[in-house]
Amino acid sequence: MSAPTHVRDLLDGPAGDRIALVAGAEHLTYSGFRTRVAALADRLIGAGIEPGDRVAVWLPKSIGECVALFAVARAGGAFVPIHPSLRPAQVRHIVEDCGARALVTDAHLRATLGESLAVEFEAPGSEDALLLLTLERRDGPAPPTDLAAILYTSGSTGLPKGVMLSHANLLAGTRIVRTYLGLTPDERILSVLPLAFDYGLNQLLTAVEQGARLVLLDVRFGDEVVRAIETHGITGLAGVPTLWTLLTRAAPRLATADLASLRYLTNSGGAVPVETVARLRRALPRTDIVLMYGLTEAFRSTWLPPGELDARPGSMGRAIPETEIFAVAADGRRTRPGEPGILMHRGPTVSLGYWNRPEDTARVLVPDPRAPGGPPLCRSGDIVVEDEAGYFTFVGRDDAMIKTSGFRVSPGEVEAALMATGAFRAVAVIGLPDASLGQRIHAVVIPAEGGPTPEAALRSLRETLAPHLVPRSVEAVASLAVTPNGKVDYKRLAAERRDA
Repeated sequence: MSAPTHVRDLLDGPAGDRIALVAGAEHLTYSGFRTRVAALADRLIGAGIEPGDRVAVWLPKSIGECVALFAVARAGGAFVPIHPSLRPAQVRHIVEDCGARALVTDAHLRATLGESLAVEFEAPGSEDALLLLTLERRDGPAPPTDLAAILYTSGSTGLPKGVMLSHANLLAGTRIVRTYLGLTPDERILSVLPLAFDYGLNQLLTAVEQGARLVLLDVRFGDEVVRAIETHGITGLAGVPTLWTLLTRAAPRLATADLASLRYLTNSGGAVPVETVARLRRALPRTDIVLMYGLTEAFRSTWLPPGELDARPGSMGRAIPETEIFAVAADGRRTRPGEPGILMHRGPTVSLGYWNRPEDTARVLVPDPRAPGGPPLCRSGDIVVEDEAGYFTFVGRDDAMIKTSGFRVSPGEVEAALMATGAFRAVAVIGLPDASLGQRIHAVVIPAEGGPTPEAALRSLRETLAPHLVPRSVEAVASLAVTPNGKVDYKRLAAERRDA
């Protein structure tokens, strides 16, 4: 079979009798997977989906969600997966922002939306229980010709932005990860990450590309992960730092379970504390631990080979295959070994930019001085240090983004929600180090006289925001530190609380 050029091509190769997907007691062979994808693609085309149309997919982690993503690709559309924990207002923002022509969901989630979307036609659920809502066609920019998906991620200010990924981007990420992890058709991969994350989506695509088995699990307790590894003979597991904390500190079964099948585990979405890595290695002495760094705008940038863990504790690793990673100083020159600089990414996984946000795109995707007129570089916004051997260490970010539980959170989005409660005169949201979460969201607030209490405000937020957006702590102060030009001094607020 020739090399795939489109996401839908990945599903053409695997043998039909191999098990593709497992979710609880349900499983689906590759033959059944193709049949269900074709049926839903026909429904989408029948509903008027045209090439380039965006189709939002809002479903719990399930076989149906996997079917929906491939069906949108087969129908010629671009899929927009939405995290199942998002609230109706956030779903509406994503659907309207990307100009989605349709929404694939289920009856339970549909009921929470009420009449918040302009629905032209709602097709009843078919045998797969998936509802198809045809939405009003909106005026907007023409999509790029190779657009495959839009993944929404928070920016440094404001509401989430849609990162546009091409078919070439997704296929390159699949090929690259399969290469450095040495994946084979015999893998049994445990999927615990949302498919709305590039990291979780990549697991689905790499499994299908190899004709491997993907076991879907919605995690609540650490022992559920351990039990799934035992039950299914899992060979690979990907997670974010909070998962490894859960496993090493709140999964008693980890100490007694037979996990000999687990060949590798991988991390992204934030740095894993050195102590947690040590605990994992003690608990899983025969499992390779692969630490990785990435950002949605360029998917994956670095990986640390397992054999380098002892020699390079705390390292982000080196460039992934087919990719060049380097750091630049404030004056634009490439940094010397040991000198901090902004991480830059050159390679086939650099995204197409943000949907309908050319100014934001121009800040992240910058011209490549070595190849004028060619594909842009991705400016990560992360400050790193490179050593003589080409390995990188993370220093910090040059913006205010908070990375918590594997999510990138915009302080501005949380601040707007806090102010909307009427409980505060002013707020500043910062990220503070947390061994379990990577960073925890901390709100420094000036209470409003006669308004709701901070506790009442938090209760209100839990009803309107996804859990990862709700501050873990609220601190009342008389005034906020400001810079000489009168802006809130976020760096000082964070430094004072880190050092306290």
